Amino acid sequence: MDNSTCPSAQKDVWGPSQTPPRDKYIQLALSLALGIGAFLTFCALRPRWKGLFAARKKQSGQATALPELPDSFFGWILPLWRITEEQVLASAGLDAYVYLAFFKMAMKFLVVTLFFAVAIVKPVHDTHEEPDIGKNDTDTGDFQRIEIRSEWTAWSVPEYEYSTDYLWMYLGLAYLFTALIIYLIVSETRKIIEVRQEYLGSQTTITDRTIRLSGIPPELRSEDKIKEFIEGLEIGKVDSVTLCRDWKELDDAILEREVVVRKLEEAWTVYLGKRKIERSLETLPVVQPPPPRSAAEYDEHDPESSHLLGDDERDPDNVLFAGGERPTTKIWYGRFKLRHKNVDAINYYEEKLHRLDEKITALRNKNFGATPLAFVTMDNVASAQMAIQAVLDPSPLQLLANSSPAPSDVVWPNTYLPRSKRMIRAWSITIFIGLLSIFWTILLVPIAGLLNPCSINEIFPGLAKVLDDHVILASLVNTQLPTLAVTLIAIIVPYLYDWLSNQQGMISQGDVELSVISKNFFFTFFNFFVVFTILGTASGFYDMIERIGKKASSATEFAYFLARSLKRLISFYINFIILQGFGLFPLRLMEFGALAMYPINLIGAKTPRDYAELVQPPVFSYGFFLPQTILIFIICLVYSVLPGSWQVLLAGLAYFAIGHFVHKYQLLYAMEHRQHSTGKGWTMMCDRVLIGVILFQLTTAGQLALLKAFKRAALIAPLVLGTMWFGFIYARTYRPLMKFIALKSLRSSERSDLGRAIQEEAFAPNNRRRAYLGRETVDEARERGLRFENPSLVMPLDDVWILDKHARSEYGSTVPSTNGDHSA
Repeated sequence: MDNSTCPSAQKDVWGPSQTPPRDKYIQLALSLALGIGAFLTFCALRPRWKGLFAARKKQSGQATALPELPDSFFGWILPLWRITEEQVLASAGLDAYVYLAFFKMAMKFLVVTLFFAVAIVKPVHDTHEEPDIGKNDTDTGDFQRIEIRSEWTAWSVPEYEYSTDYLWMYLGLAYLFTALIIYLIVSETRKIIEVRQEYLGSQTTITDRTIRLSGIPPELRSEDKIKEFIEGLEIGKVDSVTLCRDWKELDDAILEREVVVRKLEEAWTVYLGKRKIERSLETLPVVQPPPPRSAAEYDEHDPESSHLLGDDERDPDNVLFAGGERPTTKIWYGRFKLRHKNVDAINYYEEKLHRLDEKITALRNKNFGATPLAFVTMDNVASAQMAIQAVLDPSPLQLLANSSPAPSDVVWPNTYLPRSKRMIRAWSITIFIGLLSIFWTILLVPIAGLLNPCSINEIFPGLAKVLDDHVILASLVNTQLPTLAVTLIAIIVPYLYDWLSNQQGMISQGDVELSVISKNFFFTFFNFFVVFTILGTASGFYDMIERIGKKASSATEFAYFLARSLKRLISFYINFIILQGFGLFPLRLMEFGALAMYPINLIGAKTPRDYAELVQPPVFSYGFFLPQTILIFIICLVYSVLPGSWQVLLAGLAYFAIGHFVHKYQLLYAMEHRQHSTGKGWTMMCDRVLIGVILFQLTTAGQLALLKAFKRAALIAPLVLGTMWFGFIYARTYRPLMKFIALKSLRSSERSDLGRAIQEEAFAPNNRRRAYLGRETVDEARERGLRFENPSLVMPLDDVWILDKHARSEYGSTVPSTNGDHSA
């Protein structure tokens, strides 16, 4: 397409690494308006709605190590900032400690690189104007010129080499920044390993003492034989063995029972009628469970004062109050279930519940077939670690010992899923994700096209003319709209990948979360960086497709294409980081998603159980937040030596500073991370950062080659090879210490208080919490009393959950209560 047909090209005076400052100012203004508004709203609502904004502090015993934050408008900021790493470790565990450590490492790197960007890179680029290689990029002459430059004759041009001595800056900073990030990775890994070994070596949870034994041959599939085999290895005594069996029939009956119980609770709630609503000011008005009538409205012996009604109390003749007629439900019967009749819902579901209870009781006594998987709990952690780190059997894929998930993390239906089915699921989902990548690429084409006015002119000439005449509107369409669209996709897609990961048949929720991290990082890195970089600078869709197909075979031309694209997309990535840091982080602090979903969830809430579930602490999933964080760090790294790098680094530094503060509050006070905390995610972070380092080096080499500095570009090759070698050595040296617990660390566990620092107020006489919480780690407190048992075998078959008008929570609100476990 000729540039004369593109209105914006006529007036484009900005070079390939420059964009109008207007776009950044508009993005910054919009993000600050959004972020400051959300932050001030949070400061106002935080002391009033502690049931949401301090849910973990109020409901989790592990949060007693944390100080009470003042209720003043800004008074909580400094106390939160003063919370030490030891307090984070004691109250939130290793995973939170490691996650926040990544933010600190990123800030250290960005502070140093920002200094060099301001002191060296910016002055050099201001005084040495580079050729406008990206201008008129639709002309095929660009590719002709790059072909000439790639010839060996270009090596014999000393005049050009001399006039571009400043380009040694690229090479020097590439080596310096690579050395810096490797130093930070090694130093932070050593620190985390030291903390991890001391922390895990000092705790004795059932998870740390248990091994997951897979590949059990048929002749050993009994608890006694497994115990005899393990003890025969002379590595320690076996405390208990849980051999997984095919409990599908029992699990299905329990799931059916849960549905029936909820329907029965809903029928009772409808029958008992509505109650006067009284609300505590500390909770959200839309989520407060409607309390029953006051005691003065009832007789002391009113049978409805009991939250669990006996069979005689459910008799309609004994009910003193009913909000309306007894509810009914339709029963379909006959051939093809075409006929139906209405029956009393309470009687029907009670009878169905009674029959299910009898069925479940019978199934619990049934001898189910054994599977090749077992959880073996040793009498001490050292014995478990020796088994995990050793080869138990000379046969391949037989008697494999691995670290065990926590009992609450086990996905029991997947324990009896055949290995072949798990493999089929895993490969099927992998292929499906590959197809999704193609779909995301197609979806990103129109979004990327908004970045280039010529692309808009090609498809919508009228719109391009309007944008060309209105600079503010053009900025919103060409800059703000693509940034917002990409952000929305990045928020929505992780939910899909989370669902896909849960369908792969993994044994534990911890493995699912690591899988979500891996899938979401691939999505964000490949689609939002690699693909979007290619799409974002094509002058037209057809031209882009033609070029990629025609020139992909030439590595030199592709490097030129990538280098030019990165320079032209700098404005987009700056705006993206600004929106994430200044705009969306405060929204996360305010838990905007939870606030928005409360009215929707309230519409479907009918029973006391439904209302109680609304006020549970939100779950913090690293798979949703970590991949984008790593991507932004990689973006900052790749742009660290390019023109305009100081803007990217400054925005990145602000992003990680704000993100560290927001996530620190969420992990400590507002949200709950339920998986057993081991800090394994650190190696995943470092591996992906090293990918970013190599991409940074290749980008720098491409930039030098683009400017005909071929000798200096070639000197990047040893740096790339050295980084790959470091990645190999890192995996061999540090990964085992992030996976296992050293036996030497276990010997000094009695002298370690790491992760056990609970404040003295936890033992105050007026505190209702048990005093022994004070000497337990997060995981020890969470896993106290747990055993490796399928909940379907041992869970109480509780009756329906009906509101007790005399039950009051410690927060001053009426809450539902039961006798026994609520999980039914």
